[in-house]
Amino acid sequence: MLRWSADRLRRSVLYVPGINERALDKLHGLHCDAAILDLEDAVSPFKKNEARELACEAARKGFGAHKEIAIRINSLSTTWGRDDLAHVVSSAHAVVIPKVDSPNTLLEVASIMDSLNAPRDMSIWAMIETPLGILNLSTILATPHPRLSCLVAGTSDLSKELRCVTTPCRHALVPSLAWIVLAARAHGLTSLDGVHLDLANDADFAQQLNQGKELGFDGKTLIHPKVLIDCLHDFSTIAATNAVFSPSQNELDDAQAIIAAYDEAVANGSGVALYQGKLIGTRPSRQNLHVDHARSVLAKAARIVDAMPL
Repeated sequence: MLRWSADRLRRSVLYVPGINERALDKLHGLHCDAAILDLEDAVSPFKKNEARELACEAARKGFGAHKEIAIRINSLSTTWGRDDLAHVVSSAHAVVIPKVDSPNTLLEVASIMDSLNAPRDMSIWAMIETPLGILNLSTILATPHPRLSCLVAGTSDLSKELRCVTTPCRHALVPSLAWIVLAARAHGLTSLDGVHLDLANDADFAQQLNQGKELGFDGKTLIHPKVLIDCLHDFSTIAATNAVFSPSQNELDDAQAIIAAYDEAVANGSGVALYQGKLIGTRPSRQNLHVDHARSVLAKAARIVDAMPL
């Protein structure tokens, strides 16, 4: 099984039912950055053990050099959760934990992983999908979790528990989504937006993609039925998601110009650097947030180029 590097692209992350062999086979030809092989919601209680075997075997075989594979297990409080985790530690790059609403959940998962000698670079993705999980995010993340690398917004369950009206603009969810992004940024984690369920509505999907980027998410989770067809009315779900969560040409041009302006100011001994009349940095001993962001934009673009299929 391929172990994973620290620089991860998670623009498009596809849920695939662990019990669906056809979907697992289809995944090889899809250009999503990552996939979550699901043992939880997408699998009936009578198929849990079979799904576990199928998903873990598929993860061990891998799906190409640039596709990160996570497996969503059942809660540890269920009949299947601990067996799921015991199998996943030897097969996937990451384990996805559903309904994380207290720090004890992550501590227990990490402890079990360590006892099973899980690879040190195998990460934990925490799904935040309950009101309690949202309210407890600060507490959940207050305890350092070396394996934790990603927060996943579980918008379907969250909407249900909030009893909110779901609309394309997701006004009722925005405070919770923003809080997830804020918590992720504060702790150096990746954050993923939730799935779009109206599979026939491309316009609403595009709106939610742009909203997710504006909120600061690193990528979006995608649901499998639409993507297995991958093209409805000439609309490619994965391609659209990758495009939105990749730096645009304008963003790349601005990043290059900001770095050039900063380097020129430093070379000239100037105490400040300006770009289009805006202060973008000071002398090297100070924080230069605009410059740091510009460098991160270019670094992400380079990772995208490296991950492109030959």
